[in-house]
Amino acid sequence: MRRRIPKLSTLSVALALALGIAAAGPASAEMKKATISQAFQSLLYLPLYVGMNEGFFEKQGLDLNKESAGSGSVALSAVISKSAQFSLHGPEWTAIAASKGAPVNTIANVVNGAAVWIAATPDFKFDSVKDLKGQKIVTGLMPTTSTSLFIKLLKENGMDASKDVEMIQVPLGTEPGPFVAGQAKVAVMYEPGLDQVVAKGMKVVVGFPKLYGAYAFSTITARNDVDPDLAQRLTNGLEMAVRFMHKNEARTVEIAQKEFPNLEPAVVEAAVKRMLADNVYPTSVDITPDALKLALETQIALGNLAAQPDYKTFVPRTYIEKAISTN
Repeated sequence: MRRRIPKLSTLSVALALALGIAAAGPASAEMKKATISQAFQSLLYLPLYVGMNEGFFEKQGLDLNKESAGSGSVALSAVISKSAQFSLHGPEWTAIAASKGAPVNTIANVVNGAAVWIAATPDFKFDSVKDLKGQKIVTGLMPTTSTSLFIKLLKENGMDASKDVEMIQVPLGTEPGPFVAGQAKVAVMYEPGLDQVVAKGMKVVVGFPKLYGAYAFSTITARNDVDPDLAQRLTNGLEMAVRFMHKNEARTVEIAQKEFPNLEPAVVEAAVKRMLADNVYPTSVDITPDALKLALETQIALGNLAAQPDYKTFVPRTYIEKAISTN
């Protein structure tokens, strides 16, 4: 006896099709290609890698290609020359270029904390920043935000970096070497270098993320004439990524370990958890006026930027607001 399969009603079929289309979302539309030029492959830029690994950009109909430029200025140049649609680096590079007439602005946040820490040897007595006076300090080779923030911190505490401390400036990423080797009792560091030395017994004495709060450390840059639909798809994908990261710590760590296979898995895990806890990785792509102002004040104090850009033109909030409201 043949089993009879009941027919779906016309309404049921229509409803199923509608739900299928809704679930597919923007990805059901024509896929668009774009290139993003990042300053370098960095654990700080994990929201971008999470978005790519979890397929969030594809879900927005964006086929995203990632390139590493080697520096923020080179990454930005790729956008200005139109060899890339987007770049990822500190917003100061974009502000400096815009102040000189380049048609660029910043459209989304990726790193929203001053992702710099000061570490010291276990025997170093630290009660306040003033305890650093007279010390040798390992820092990144200028220009870099870590050293810039350190100089700013000294100034805020009545000290002069050129007189009150001896900075041993080394290429970025190599700070752990001379520090662990005993050339100095203190070092100013990014991740994952920080947790590399913590794993060797060093201690964290200052955390800039908690010291300064929201700080637009790294953002997405685009030309003023970028395809608005392309920019929206990218921003939507990033919004999905940062929300995912704060709800799925284990998977976020797993992606980071995949992206940085040459680092000790335990170091990567500790670094990611620290940056999630300190809100270095933002909870949304929003770039607030205060976070941007604080970040650029550091560059103004160092003479790299003449003045704050006009927020309303420098941060076109349409992309941010739509991404936050629709995801």
